[in-house]
Amino acid sequence: MYLKRTITILLSLIISGMSAMAQTTADTISTPTKYSHKTFFRVVGRTLGRFMRNFSEVDTNYIEPQKFNYTAMVQNTNTYEIYRIATTMGNDFTFSPLPTFKLGPYLGWRWIFLGYTFDLKNINSGDKRTEFDLSIYSSQLGVDLFYRKTGNDYKISKAQLDTESKINTHPLNGMNYDGISVSIKGFNIYYIFNHKRFSYPAAFSQSTIQRKSCGSALCGIGYTRHSLSVDWEKLYNIVADNLGEETAKRYMDPELKFKKIKYTDISLSGGYGYNWVFSRNWLAAASLSLALGYKSSSSDTNHSTFTFKDFSFHNFNIDGVGRFGIVWNNMRWYYGANAIIHTYNYHKSEFSTNNIFGSLNIYVGVNFGRMK
Repeated sequence: MYLKRTITILLSLIISGMSAMAQTTADTISTPTKYSHKTFFRVVGRTLGRFMRNFSEVDTNYIEPQKFNYTAMVQNTNTYEIYRIATTMGNDFTFSPLPTFKLGPYLGWRWIFLGYTFDLKNINSGDKRTEFDLSIYSSQLGVDLFYRKTGNDYKISKAQLDTESKINTHPLNGMNYDGISVSIKGFNIYYIFNHKRFSYPAAFSQSTIQRKSCGSALCGIGYTRHSLSVDWEKLYNIVADNLGEETAKRYMDPELKFKKIKYTDISLSGGYGYNWVFSRNWLAAASLSLALGYKSSSSDTNHSTFTFKDFSFHNFNIDGVGRFGIVWNNMRWYYGANAIIHTYNYHKSEFSTNNIFGSLNIYVGVNFGRMK
């Protein structure tokens, strides 16, 4: 009886002690937990702040940082396009649209630059040509998001029906052809190695000022989705009407009968850029990059997703981009011009396509909202 009472008392003491200890521990933990949450968010904020400052850190002997938060700009864009389609039988057609004259506003906030241009020459013509660009710039990284859709105002600028060029195709030159439609959408991400002394944004987004001449190696990755549609019957009829039905029947390659082709381009690029400061507030810039792109079309496979069985070294092609510009910038006001040229190549055993797209931009803008 005594032993039973003693065990009961000991158990009661143990349970009471454990309860008290648990309560004390809970009270002890509750306060530090609140403190830890505050400390955690404070540390995260400070870490992100340091990261952002280091991410945009520059050598002020070479680059003058932006002093304003916002920018407004008006830009005139003149575009030039060439689409070439060739087959193994010798058909080789080059199409180019009428020149465009676009004008539109752009607004920017620090790294983000957004704009939209209108084709003034074809504003009432029903032409469906559209273009959208979103660019994000920093000293180390740049991101370009884009969407382009061509119109229906193409002309045949050059034609060849056989590999030996025996057929006189000059009557086709300059003929209207509205049977081609092209759309391109995707993004490019590029890294600037010598970012503390070389300012890519100074040349192409006017967000900083290059004070001393300097160059840098560039590298990047890109993803582009292309859609190409060709109306073979319209093209066949143009050839038949101008060169004769017999010539069209004999030389027009039936491989061009495809209605639409879609292909994805994933690329790795490398190049070099140089900024030349030839006078105070003046900058001339040039950069060239070559990209090794892997292109996979919807006709390559019947699978819903890509597999290693679909991989082919024949799908690798070389693309390129060149950028050239001249700008005057005193930090408050800026004006200048730049030219950007893109090339895309797609080769299959039956046919190949080449696309060259260039734009000349002339702009004037103002920065406002001085940073505190």
